[in-house]
Amino acid sequence: MSDWTAGYVADIGYTFGYYSELNPQRVKLAFINQGLVFPEVGAACELGFGQGMSANIHAAASVAQWHGTDFNPSQAGFAQELAVASGTGAKLYDEAFDEFCNRPDLPDFDYIGLHGIWSWISDENRQVIVDFIRKKLKVGGVLYISYNTLPGWAAFAPMRHLMTEHAEILGSEGRGIVSRIDGALEFAEKMLATNPAFSRANPLVGDRLTKMKEHNRHYLAHEYFNRDWHPMHFATMAKWLEGAKVQFACSANYLDAVEVINLTAEQQAFLKEIPDPIFRETTRDFMVNQQFRKDYWIKGARKMSALEQAEALRAQRVILTTPRSDVSLKVAGALGEATLTESVYAPILDVLADHKVKTLGQIEQAISAEGINFSQVTEAVMLLSGAGHIGLVQDDNVIIKTKKQTDKLNAHLCQKARGSNELNYLASPVTGGGFTLNRFQQLFLVSVAQGKKQPAEWAQAVWHLLASQSQKLVKEGKTLETPEENIAELTSQAQSFAEKVLPILKALQIA
Repeated sequence: MSDWTAGYVADIGYTFGYYSELNPQRVKLAFINQGLVFPEVGAACELGFGQGMSANIHAAASVAQWHGTDFNPSQAGFAQELAVASGTGAKLYDEAFDEFCNRPDLPDFDYIGLHGIWSWISDENRQVIVDFIRKKLKVGGVLYISYNTLPGWAAFAPMRHLMTEHAEILGSEGRGIVSRIDGALEFAEKMLATNPAFSRANPLVGDRLTKMKEHNRHYLAHEYFNRDWHPMHFATMAKWLEGAKVQFACSANYLDAVEVINLTAEQQAFLKEIPDPIFRETTRDFMVNQQFRKDYWIKGARKMSALEQAEALRAQRVILTTPRSDVSLKVAGALGEATLTESVYAPILDVLADHKVKTLGQIEQAISAEGINFSQVTEAVMLLSGAGHIGLVQDDNVIIKTKKQTDKLNAHLCQKARGSNELNYLASPVTGGGFTLNRFQQLFLVSVAQGKKQPAEWAQAVWHLLASQSQKLVKEGKTLETPEENIAELTSQAQSFAEKVLPILKALQIA
C-alpha cells in the first residue's frame, strides 16, 4: 500500500492560520520600494494551502482567479467549503504536487505562493515545484516562497532530530502525534537538565525548547515532526530556483527593508562591498542569524525609472488598521527592540488616525510643515505596514467588485465562530487581505449586523450562546463561574470593541 502522506504529518489538521505575505496586494509596495515593475495579478495559485484560510480570503478579496492544492483531503474539503460559501469559484484541490502540477486545465499564473511548504517536502517534490514554476509562471510573474533558513536553524537542528526520533521510536503509535510530541518535549527537557556538552556549546537551545512548549501542538506537529525537514541557505535556494528562470526581487517582510533596525552601520558597510546579490543575501543571513525567510522572486525583473518610482510611491494608498492610541512606537528588528522617532512617526499616524484611505503623496502634503521628507514617509509606511499597523489599499473598482464575496465569506466564518474559536480572521475588500478578529469580536459583529445597537446587548447575545454550550470565560487564568461575572467581562470587551475595533471594521468594509 502506498503512503499518500509522503512522510508529512496528516493525522491532525494544520492550524487555521492566515498569512498576509501570501497576499499579492503586498507585492506592489515591496516592488515599488525596490524600484521594480510589479505585475497585475489576474490568475494566482497557492501550493500547500493548509486549511485554505489565506487562499479563500485572497480569492474573496481580489478579482484574481485562484487555484491551489493541498494533499490533505480534510483540509482541502474545508477550503472548498469556504470557496463555495464566498462564491469565488476558486479551484482548490486535494492533489499531490506532481498530480496537480500536471493538470491540463490550469492557466498560466501571474503569482504563485508557497508558505513554509518548501522546508517540509522531499527533493523530488521540490523539483516538481521548480518545474511547475518554470512552466506556469508568466513572464513578469512573481513567486512568493518562505522557508526555514540556515544559519538560524543550525544550532537547533540536532535537537529537532532527536525529538522526532523519540516520537518515532519511543512514542506509542496508538497515543497519537500530540501525545508523542509531549513525550518528545519532556524527554528533551530531561536530557538538557543533565547539562550535556551539546547545550553548553549551544546555550540558546534551551530557550528555543521553552518557546516550543508554548506553541499549539498541531502547529508543532507540522513544523517539526515531518519526515522531511530541510532548512537551507539562501544561496542553496537560489540554485534550486535557477531552473525556474526566476531571480530574487526582495524580501516579502517589509521590516527587512529598514536596515537601521536590523544591521549595524558596520554591517551595512560590509554588505555594500559585496557585489554579487545572492552572496550578499547569504552573508546578510549570518549577520541577523536568519531562521525563516519570506521572499519574492520574479521571472524577468524590470527596473522603474526614478520618476516612475517616485510617482508610484506617491500614488500608493494606505489605511491605518490599528487604533491610533494602540500603535506602539517600538518595533522589533534583528538588532532587538528599536524606538521609532516620535517627531517623524507621530505626525504620520495623526494624519491616518481617522482610518480614511490616503495616498503617500497626501500624507507628504499634510505633514509638509513638520520638516519630514518623502523618503522618511516611505520608510515609515514600510515599517508600520511590516508591524501590522497599516494596510495597503486596492483600487476602488476592485473594492466594489469584491465586497459581495467578502461579505459572504465573512458571514460564513462568523457563523462558524458560534461554535469554534479557531477561525480568527475575516476578509477586507479594501486591503485584499485578512484582518484578525477573535471569536467574541466576530460574534459582536453578528449582533451589529442583526441591528443590536448597544454593547450590553451584544454581550447578552454572546453569553446566551456560550451558556447554551456550557462554556465560560477565562480571565487572567481564572474561570469566571457566575453569569454575572461572564456578562460583565463580555460587556467590557464589547465596549472596547465598539470604541476601538468597530470604526476600523467599517473603514475596511468588513462591518
